[in-house]
Amino acid sequence: MEYMQKVKKLNAEKILYYYIFTMGCQLNENDSEKICGMLEEMGYKKTENQNNADLVVFNTCCVRENAEDKLFGKIGEIKKNKENKDVILAIGGCMMQEKHMVEKIHKSYPFVDVIFGTHTLHKLPEDIYKALQNHHKVEDILDIDGEIYEGLPIKRSDNIKASVTIMYGCNNFCSYCIVPYVRGRERSRRKEDILQEVEQLAQEGYKEITLLGQNVNSYSGGENYGFAELLRDVNKIDKIERIRFVSPHPKDFTDNVIEAIAECDKVCKLIHLPLQSGSSKVLKSMNRKYTKEQYLELAEKMRNRIPNVVFSTDIIVGFAGETEADFEDTLDVVRKMHFEQVYMFIYSKRVGTPGDKMENQIPEEIKHERFDRLKELVESQMRENNEKYIGTIQKVLVEGKSKNNPNMLAGRTESNKVVVFDGTESCIHQMIDLRIMSEHMWYLKGARL
Repeated sequence: MEYMQKVKKLNAEKILYYYIFTMGCQLNENDSEKICGMLEEMGYKKTENQNNADLVVFNTCCVRENAEDKLFGKIGEIKKNKENKDVILAIGGCMMQEKHMVEKIHKSYPFVDVIFGTHTLHKLPEDIYKALQNHHKVEDILDIDGEIYEGLPIKRSDNIKASVTIMYGCNNFCSYCIVPYVRGRERSRRKEDILQEVEQLAQEGYKEITLLGQNVNSYSGGENYGFAELLRDVNKIDKIERIRFVSPHPKDFTDNVIEAIAECDKVCKLIHLPLQSGSSKVLKSMNRKYTKEQYLELAEKMRNRIPNVVFSTDIIVGFAGETEADFEDTLDVVRKMHFEQVYMFIYSKRVGTPGDKMENQIPEEIKHERFDRLKELVESQMRENNEKYIGTIQKVLVEGKSKNNPNMLAGRTESNKVVVFDGTESCIHQMIDLRIMSEHMWYLKGARL
């Protein structure tokens, strides 16, 4: 707070704007909300036009290769602005925990003012103060696992749905993934701090909470207090109507978590269960620690215990050594699971991971051909899944006007399906019952009862 006040004092009587560009996952989006909170505490106002900004922040992701190209393009755009006005440029997030990326920025983009990592987010006000005062580059990165800092201001991007981080880091070391190297080992927040944050959100009118972590079902809030107990406690909080969570790991999906999902009325029965590959051989190479059969058995156990449960998933196409038979195993799991949503990714090597050094890398044209086949299967199932909703009555949390048709309203079902319907503005931010009338691939059409 000290440096927030110092920057605010420096900025006194000035009208200054900040622009933030966020890449990557919901954890990054949650970090960006904290960055926005700190910047507004320092006297900056948000702008959606980077050309108007006095301070620009890029919060980076390093999970996929195209993120690097996107970042370098954005830095190039800011260079022109810096030549015309005194703009502070700060780059943070996961990519800045990669030494080769920091070296490249120093060499190719020497005009970057602040570089900060995932473990030094809380020090951003101090870094900006130094950049404003001293007019020289500030680098603030820790290679060791960071501490958990509570009480940072936060400016949320939504006023009906909110994300709450329950843990940081990851211990799994999947061979394709850079996250454990850039986010560190698993660190869980105190249960009291999590519950207090959710209570506060409930008082502010938020109705849907998403619990976030790289591996939420290995959360530990102390002796005999794990993710199942946390779900039950969040479920007790008044005014919260929906609880979601991402991402769990299939190997850590214990029976008591399944029981909690079944018994907690507010916990959505859409479970995100990352598959990554349907081939046991590829899963072993990925260091995922489960087989195709174990994954399907886990899903069946959930179906038997949790009424109306549905699943979403992540799938990586073209990991090193993936044969045509391995890919057919993935298609087989997709056919059997009938996922509500599939987030599909073409494998890209990440420097510093075991996958980067593996032999038998798959040619790009084969990866893309397999990706297209998977996409075709998923989209054919999507229409089939959607048709099951027609004629049913669904509880929909109304988020606002439809992005594609401002004369209509839009919201989401418990299973995260977008529903568009004709309604008055009094419906916005309410949970209402809608009859599903038709399906349109990427959304459903509903009607008031």
